[in-house]
Amino acid sequence: MPRRAFLILASLFAMAVSTSKPVIAEAWPQRAVKIILPLPAGGGTDVAARLFAEELSRRWGQPVVVENRPGADGIVGVTSFVNANDDHTLLFSFAGPISINPLIHDKLPYDPVRDLVPIAAAVDNFFGIAVSTSSGVQTMDSFITAARASPERFNWAATAGLPQYIFLALQKKNGLALTQVPYREFAPAVQDLAENRIQVLVTTPSFMLPAVASGKARLLMVTNRQRSPLVLDVPTAEEAGFPELTFEGIVGFFGGRNLKAAVRDKIADDVAAVGRNSKVSSRLRAAGVEVRILMPADFASAIEEQGTKVRKIVSSDKSAR
Repeated sequence: MPRRAFLILASLFAMAVSTSKPVIAEAWPQRAVKIILPLPAGGGTDVAARLFAEELSRRWGQPVVVENRPGADGIVGVTSFVNANDDHTLLFSFAGPISINPLIHDKLPYDPVRDLVPIAAAVDNFFGIAVSTSSGVQTMDSFITAARASPERFNWAATAGLPQYIFLALQKKNGLALTQVPYREFAPAVQDLAENRIQVLVTTPSFMLPAVASGKARLLMVTNRQRSPLVLDVPTAEEAGFPELTFEGIVGFFGGRNLKAAVRDKIADDVAAVGRNSKVSSRLRAAGVEVRILMPADFASAIEEQGTKVRKIVSSDKSAR
C-alpha cells in the first residue's frame, strides 16, 4: 500500500509539470460552473469556496455555484465530482483524497492520478491541538509530561484525515498510546472537550473558539508554519518545540481527467488573481484561513510532500499494532 501511494503521488507530480502552458487559453467557461466541496457547510473552507466562487463568477461572467457533498474522508464529494466528468465541474478540496486516502483505503471509487488534476492551491486551513482546562495542562511540554505519567487521564478525538494523523505522529514520537474516542458527528466532541469528557481535541481552531473563549478549553499550538489569524497568541508547532508536527492544511482546486491544459492554466491564473485581492484575503483571514496560491506544479509538489509525511505516520502506526 505505501508503494502504491508513492507511485500515485509521483505520477501526480509528473502529470502536473509535464504539460507546457499554451500561448492562448481556450474560451472557457461557456456556461455555469459547479464547484463540489467534500465538506459540510460552515467553517473556513466552506467560506473560502463560496468567496472564490463569487469572485470567479465576476471574472468569468458565468454563475459559479458551490455544492457541499461531505462524508467518508472526502470520498463522497470526490466520487460525485469524478462521476460528473464535466470540464465545467471543479473540485475544491483538501489534499487528503490524494495524499491520505490511498494509504488508508484498500479500494477507492476513483483513481487519484487519472481523475484528480491539481489546478491551484487557494488557501491554508489551520489545525490546532487543544486540551480541556480541567486537565490542568498549560503547554505542549506539560501535556506530554502529564500524558506519560497518567495516560488513562487523556482521551482524545480528532477530525478525520490529517488532524488524526498529526496526533498519531505526536504519540509515536513521544511514546504515548492514548485512547481515541470516535464520533459519528464531530460537533459533540467540542462540547465533550468543554465538559472534560474528553481531554484532547485536534481540529480547526474555529471549531474550538467557543470553548476556548468560555475558558473551558486551551489551545496549545497550531500545526501550520504560521500562526492562525484567529488565535495569534497560540504558537506554531515549531515555536512550541514540535517542528516535526508542522503540517499545512492545503486546500485548492482540482479538475477532471479530461481537463485541457489551457483551461487548467486559465483557471489557475484566475484563482491567483482572486487570491491577490486584499478584500478577499481579509475576509478569509476573518474566517480562520489564509490565502496560499500555488500553481499546478507547486500544488502537486505540496500534495506529494504531505503524502510522504502521512505515509511515514501510517506505516509506523501499522507496525506498532
